[in-house]
Amino acid sequence: MEESVIKELLDVMPQQGRVEWVSTRPRRREPPVPAEAVQVTPEAGLVGDHYAGRSGKRQVTLIQGEHLDAVASILGRDRCDPALTRRNIVVRGINLLALNGRRFRIGTAVLEATGLCHPCTRMEENLGPGGYNAMRGHGGITARVVEGGTIRIGDAVVLLKNAEG
Repeated sequence: MEESVIKELLDVMPQQGRVEWVSTRPRRREPPVPAEAVQVTPEAGLVGDHYAGRSGKRQVTLIQGEHLDAVASILGRDRCDPALTRRNIVVRGINLLALNGRRFRIGTAVLEATGLCHPCTRMEENLGPGGYNAMRGHGGITARVVEGGTIRIGDAVVLLKNAEG
């Protein structure tokens, strides 16, 4: 009985997030290039990103703006530049962890959350001493592209019910 209640609760997410930042990294170890919009496809993932064309569960990385605020606070800063986290998309207003294993729509694209996006050693380089530990638990999620489309700044982030897609 308890398991069915939990399954029902997983579908209750009236909140919608909003995209506040998007970027691609054209080449490995280069800084992200912010954009107003990006194209995503199931075959390429994030078009123009150095990971484009690789299959797998990490076609797109997302992080919550609220977690950037937390990381900044932990590091004693006013803000955390999203480019330093090496994530593709920053959203605010929805709990990305609640999307894990679920499909969601952003703009005209449908993504499926495939796991947590743990920090790498580059966080220490990019954020300074303690950057790696500041990002632990705040690294966001990875996703694969289910349906291609365009993702723009300001687009809604909406959980899809199991029958939707």
